[in-house]
Parts: sequence; structure tokens; C-alpha cells
Amino acid sequence: MQISDNSHKTAENTAEIKNLKGFDANHPPDPKLIDSCVHCGFCLSTCPSYRVLGKEMDSPRGRIYLMDAINEGEIALNDSTAQHFDSCLGCLACVTTCPSGVQYDKLISATRHQVERNYPRNWIDKLFRKLIFSLFPYPQLLRIFLIPLFLYQKLGLQKLVRATGILKLISPRLAAMDSILPEITFKTFQDKLPTIIPAQNEKRYRVGVILGCVQRLFFSPINEATVRVLTANGCEVVIPKSQGCCAALPEHQGQTEQAKALARQMIDSFADTDVDYVIINAAGCGHTLKEYAHILENDPEYSQKAQEFAAKVKDAQEFLYNIGLTTKLSPLTDKPLTMVYQDACHLLHGQKISVQPRQLLQQIPNLKLKEPLDAALCCGSAGVYNMLQPEVAEELGQQKVQNLLNTGAELIASPNPGCALQISKHLKLQGKDVAVMHPMELLDCAIRGEKLHLID
Repeated sequence: MQISDNSHKTAENTAEIKNLKGFDANHPPDPKLIDSCVHCGFCLSTCPSYRVLGKEMDSPRGRIYLMDAINEGEIALNDSTAQHFDSCLGCLACVTTCPSGVQYDKLISATRHQVERNYPRNWIDKLFRKLIFSLFPYPQLLRIFLIPLFLYQKLGLQKLVRATGILKLISPRLAAMDSILPEITFKTFQDKLPTIIPAQNEKRYRVGVILGCVQRLFFSPINEATVRVLTANGCEVVIPKSQGCCAALPEHQGQTEQAKALARQMIDSFADTDVDYVIINAAGCGHTLKEYAHILENDPEYSQKAQEFAAKVKDAQEFLYNIGLTTKLSPLTDKPLTMVYQDACHLLHGQKISVQPRQLLQQIPNLKLKEPLDAALCCGSAGVYNMLQPEVAEELGQQKVQNLLNTGAELIASPNPGCALQISKHLKLQGKDVAVMHPMELLDCAIRGEKLHLID
């Protein structure tokens, strides 16, 4: 009788496991990649979410346990498991650290797409994500949305809202979005760069430049500086007007079809330009552009095009380091300048670019480069992470800024717009007036002999 009872319970358990909601059959996390993890724990000390939250399941090793268990039908994809995947910043520091070469980047990417297809989020979460992914990747639409935000700033409403703290009571996520909103100016609504800009002096290369979606609105001076630096160093620059978002934001958050559509549009926009390289000056965008072959690997029409396009993509600093600067660089200040370079995660861990920016900047006369503590640790921006997971992002932002300030640097160089917004926010919160500039802006000033006016 006892045997019969146990058999009945086993049958019930088997049926319950089969009914668990898990991953679908469309590219779940690869069991072979999962099995390559030996659970050594080297990733724990470099994982920003684990360092803040302190939970095993909020570490790469813990998430790999969850992926495996969901693959095997042992646990469900639900509130308690999805939150641990959501807590991942996707910074890829664990990929750099792992002695076994675990491809966590591929595992978390596959999992994110599974989560978005198979996990029913609550209506508030759905609404907020819908707002982000309906606006941010579409610069023309976002520009229209910025009109009321422009009035919100100019009429002093933003200062009032921030002073009362009411937005944080209503929605911490909206408060986080407002806290990194840069100043909106008339320039935000303009596109000044022409389609083709000739090289200065002898033409060495013909290159395409990607403007980005958020970057072209809020950081257009960086794009303009990038074009000037490229043309000064013998590059003819092509900027197709049909280009849109690189697909980084939706791809990093598992919005599969949107990411594919944006990747196809980007490839098509450069199809007939006959460029030698495609240049990008934003770290997160660059990493995704180089992943187009993976994003479109199952697209019969675009898989080959994606491989060819990705092979041409170069980060602006990577490209300039490889071809060499041909222009003279002048000092940025009348006295020696101490600066710290902030490693953007998708440049350092995703594209393995770290030495090149530093060596470029060190060619500027009278510039002394400092190295911060925990240089490889994420600042908490991580695309839209600081809006979706504001509590973790806050702590990481505070740590990053403190480490940068501890170098005693007078200037911070940041190669990614999201990082720059995050760092600027926390500098302001700590009452520090330290300039944050893109390396391309610094090179541009050095080429043109333009002096920086820094506050002592």
C-alpha cells in the first residue's frame, strides 16, 4: 500500500512539473553553454547586482542555476525567478572574469528574450516598458515627446517636482527617469549634420557614422565632434538620413522582433554607401551593432548582410587608434590636466576595448591619466536599467562616482551617453562640479586648439 501511495505522489509531481510555465522551444539558453559553468564563484566579486543585493540568485552563477532548472522543468518562470534575471545589468564583467570561458552574454540574452515572451508582467511594468520601447528607439517620435518636457523644464516645474519629492512617491521609476533627464534646448530639436562631409586634406577612408537615437537628441555635440575628428584625420564621412536606432535598447531587454526590425533598417540605410567602416561613438550601441550577425542569424535575407555589416563596425576610439592620428594635438588647458577615464561596460567587457582610448587620450600634451578603483564595475546605467531597477542603480552610481572622485581628477572622460548621464547625476547629488566629457570631444578640442575652462 505504501508503494502505491508513493507511486501516486510521484505521478502527481511529474504532472505538476510538466504543467510548470517555462521557456519555449525558440532558442532557450543553450544547455551546453550552461554546462560549461563549473560554479567556481569567480564571477561573484565582479557582479554589480550581487555586490549590491548579496543574493546568490542575483549573481551569474545563480542565474545559470535558474536557467538550467527552468530548462529541465524543475522550476517555473514566474515572479520569483524572473526578478533575478531582471536584476542583471548585462554589464558582462563576469564574461571577462570567468576562468572557464562561460559565455554568459549569450545565456542572459537568450533568457531575456524568453522572459519577455513567456513571463506575464503586471500592468504597471508593461506600461512603463511600453513607454520606453515605443519612444526611445525612435528619435523623431521622441523629439515630439520632448516638447512638453521642454516646457516642463523651462517653466520651472521640474525644480518644483524635484523639491517636493512627489514623483518618487508616485513612481520611483518615473523619478529615476526625471533624475537623469538632461537639459532640453532648441538644439535638441535640430539636425545639423549633412549627409556627406569631405575629408580634410588627403582622403584616407570613407566611413559611415551612426548618430544613435537618444545620443542625436541629447548629445549632438558629441556626434559633431566625432565627425570633425574623423574628417581632420583624413576620413570622408557619410551619414545616411534613413538610419534609426541601432537596436541596443530592445535587444538588451528581450524585445526580439523590434530589435530585428531596427537592425534590418540600419543595414539597409548603409547598403549603398560604399563605406570602408561604420563608426559608432556610444559603447552600448557599438556592442549591439557588432552582434547583428547573431541577432539576424535565422533571417534568410539578412543573415549574410548582417555578417558583412557587423564586420565593418568600429568604435570611434578603436578606429582612430588603429589608423593613427595624423593631426597635431594641443594642450586642453594652460597647466597640466589630471583626468580619469571611465570604462563603459559594453566597451570594456563587450568589445574588449580598454587600452585604445587611454592611449589616444595620452597623446594630448600635458594630460595625466589616473586610474580609479573598481574601474571594471558598472556605473548602474546599463541602457535603461537605471530606470527599470532604480534602487540598485542608485547604489552603483554612488560607488562609481566616489571611486572616480577619489582619483583627484579634474575631468572625467566617458565614452557612453548613458554612463555620462548617470555619472553627472551622482556628481550633482554629491555636490561636485566636475566636468564629464566624451573622449571624442576632448580630441576635437585638442585638434582645434580650443582650451577647456574648468572650475578649480
